[in-house]
Amino acid sequence: MKKISILGSTGSIGTQTLDVVKQHSGKFQVLGLAAFNETEKMLEQIKEFKPEKVCLFEEKAAQELKKKAKGVEVVSGMQGLKEIATIENIEQVIVSVVGAIGIEPTLEAIKKGKNIALANKETLVSAGEPIIKEVKKKGITLMPIDSEHSAIFQCLNGEEREKVSKVIITCSGGPFRGKKLEDFYNSTPEQALGHPTWSMGAKITIDSSTLMNKGLEVLEAKWLYDLNLEEIEIVVHPQSLIHSMVEFVDGSIMAQIGTHDMRTPIQYALTYPNRLSNEFPRLNFFENNNFTFEKPDFENFPCLKYAFEAGKKGGTLASAMNATNEIAVFSFLDKKIKYGEIPEIIRKVMEEHKNKMNPSVEDALNADKKARDKAREIIQNQSK
Repeated sequence: MKKISILGSTGSIGTQTLDVVKQHSGKFQVLGLAAFNETEKMLEQIKEFKPEKVCLFEEKAAQELKKKAKGVEVVSGMQGLKEIATIENIEQVIVSVVGAIGIEPTLEAIKKGKNIALANKETLVSAGEPIIKEVKKKGITLMPIDSEHSAIFQCLNGEEREKVSKVIITCSGGPFRGKKLEDFYNSTPEQALGHPTWSMGAKITIDSSTLMNKGLEVLEAKWLYDLNLEEIEIVVHPQSLIHSMVEFVDGSIMAQIGTHDMRTPIQYALTYPNRLSNEFPRLNFFENNNFTFEKPDFENFPCLKYAFEAGKKGGTLASAMNATNEIAVFSFLDKKIKYGEIPEIIRKVMEEHKNKMNPSVEDALNADKKARDKAREIIQNQSK
C-alpha cells in the first residue's frame, strides 16, 4: 500500500486525487492532508480518509479545526505544510497548492527523499534550477500531473533524449481564442472563467484565458525535460483531446490522447511505472473526430510572449513574472483591475526587475516577494 500526502487536498486536483484513491481501495493510504482554510471540507476528508496529520495554512481556520477534529494532529502555516510534506512514512507527496507557496514544502520533501507528483506549476517556474538540482542530488522521482506534461512524459518514456527534436505543447486557446485584445480587455471575471473544455480552479482558469498558463507550462517543460526554449512549440488545439506531443529526429510524432479528465494523469503519476484499470470515461473517436490546430497568437495574448522571454533570459526573471501574475490575477478576480491590465502589470514589473543569474531558492523567493510588492504598488497607484 502506497502512503501519500496531499498538499491542496480541497482544491480541484486534490479532490480528484482522492477520487483516484477511492477508485483503488487498498492501493493507497493517505497519511497527510493540507489546504488553505476550508475547515468543513477538511473535516469531511478527515472522516473519510483518516489521515494522521492535517494542515490548514490559515491559523484561525486551523484552530477552529482543532476543536472539531478528533484523533488527528492539526498544524498550520508554512511550517505545517512542510510537516505534511515530510511525514516519516510517506513515499510520495502530491503538490497541488496554488502559487509560489508550493516551493518551500516541495523542496523540503525532496530533501527528505520523498517522491513528488507535481501539479503546482509555480514551483518549477520560480525555482526550477535549484529544485531540479536537488531532485538529481537526492535521486527522487518528480512526476508531472498536468495533462500536458504527463502526456510529454508518457511520449518520452523509454526514448533516448538525444533523439528528441522538439516537444509540442497543446493549448485550448481559452475563452477568447480568435479575438483581439481590445475586444476582451474589459471582460468580467465570469467571462474569463468560462473555459471551453476544462473545469479547473479560478486562478488556473484565468491563466488559461490569458495563455499565461501555457507560458508557465513552457517553463516547466524546460526544467522537467532539460530543453532549450527553441525545442518547445505551442500549438492551439481547441478540442483539448491531444494533450501534447513529441517530435523525434526522424520526423515521427508521438501524441498522448484522452478525455478531459484530470484523474487519468493523476492516476498515472500515483501508479508509475505501472498502469491500473479504472472506470473513468473513455474517448469515443466517432463522437470526437474533429481535431484542428492553429498557431498561438502572441500579440493579443502577450503573457505567452513574456514567459518565453523569461525562459530565455533565465535567472530570477521567471520568479518575478510568476509572482506578478499571481497578484494581478487575484486582483482581477477581486475586481480591482481590468482584465487587460493583467499583462500590462506583468510587463512593468519585468522591465524593472533586477535579474539574478544562477539563483538559489532563497534568491527565487526574494525575487517573488519584491515582485509582489511592486505589483501591489502599481495596482494601488492605478486605483487612486
